[in-house]
Amino acid sequence: MAAEVLLQRGVAVDLFDAMPSVGRKFLLAGRGGLNLTHSEDPLPFLGRFGERSGALRDAISAFGGDEVRRWAAGLGIETFVGTSGRVFPTDMKAAPLLRAWLHRLRAAGLRLHTRHRWKGWDASTGELVFDAPAGRVTHAADATVLALGGASWPRLGSDGAWVRLLAARGVSISPLLPANCGFDVMPTRPGSSGWSEHLWQRFAGQPVKPVAARMASQSEQDSRQGEFVLTQTGIEGSLVYAFSAQLRDEIAAHGHATWLIDLLPQHTSAQVLAETRRPRGARSLSTHLKSRLGIAGVKMALLHEVLTPEELDDPARLAAALKALPLKLARPRPVDEAISTAGGVRFDALDENGMLRELPGVFVAGEMLDWEAPTGGYLLTACFATGRVAGEGAARWVAHVK
Repeated sequence: MAAEVLLQRGVAVDLFDAMPSVGRKFLLAGRGGLNLTHSEDPLPFLGRFGERSGALRDAISAFGGDEVRRWAAGLGIETFVGTSGRVFPTDMKAAPLLRAWLHRLRAAGLRLHTRHRWKGWDASTGELVFDAPAGRVTHAADATVLALGGASWPRLGSDGAWVRLLAARGVSISPLLPANCGFDVMPTRPGSSGWSEHLWQRFAGQPVKPVAARMASQSEQDSRQGEFVLTQTGIEGSLVYAFSAQLRDEIAAHGHATWLIDLLPQHTSAQVLAETRRPRGARSLSTHLKSRLGIAGVKMALLHEVLTPEELDDPARLAAALKALPLKLARPRPVDEAISTAGGVRFDALDENGMLRELPGVFVAGEMLDWEAPTGGYLLTACFATGRVAGEGAARWVAHVK
């Protein structure tokens, strides 16, 4: 995006990528269907960025969901709004969009250099230094836009190595943390680690749906509906990602977090209690819950995992657990497994043009910046929007130095 803006302003652009081809994380984002943006109204859309909404307001107001759709249409890529409000290309694929985009950029004069990994600046000349197939390569630039990603999916190029380079130059950086990530559960039985062997061997990889979830500190009105997946060590999936920032911060503050799962979001608490109190005769608890409430399979296994036999036999405690089953979470999964990264270059380290105050002529965009958002198109939109801000800032800088 920064390159596109600069080329439109008549500025010559060299784009360096560490990988053999560009846009590998963009292509990964489209593996299950490229979620470009979201159709939400601007105010709730911006609210998805939490404490960084103010810092991103101008960028996303200038290039939000509607602008992303128009931009894609300009590349010949039509989009549609899914049932959840998410926006996708009609063919759901990332590759055609990336090909069309690169074709347009090359036609505008973009010079592309792959297999060039940025290593900082030359101490004597100030030129950019790269490790390349030919060895050490330097490049002189009037302005530099850094869009190096966070630290998630390092095999695609975003390994967070830039943190050391910028910190050494006095740039203020918040620690990189996992975002939109899975979590490991606290041991559910003394002497165990995470899930019991029975649970993960039988149910790891299975979705738990439909459910609703909330933090232990939240009311039922704050619940979100969706689904999640059991892993060998804990949980992951779209509903987990919606809470990942809150869960991660709760764990950092208190050593663990409690996530409450409503296994029967279509039933009221009174309805559930009436069924758990209903005499079951000779039927087993599993048979009774399956016939009266549809609880079976992975949901029944979770009840056995979390509750004691005494709690399962108590109709009131069982009913309460069916509407708010507490999952205690011990830690987020490592940052290199996360979908995205929190932390990064602090916004107070930038001027209004996206330029680093400590490094005149150097601009920063995308996931390098200290913001996070849930999945749903918000991540890509903010990357696009901040890329355009950096490109416009770099264009003004070049015009100034020329």
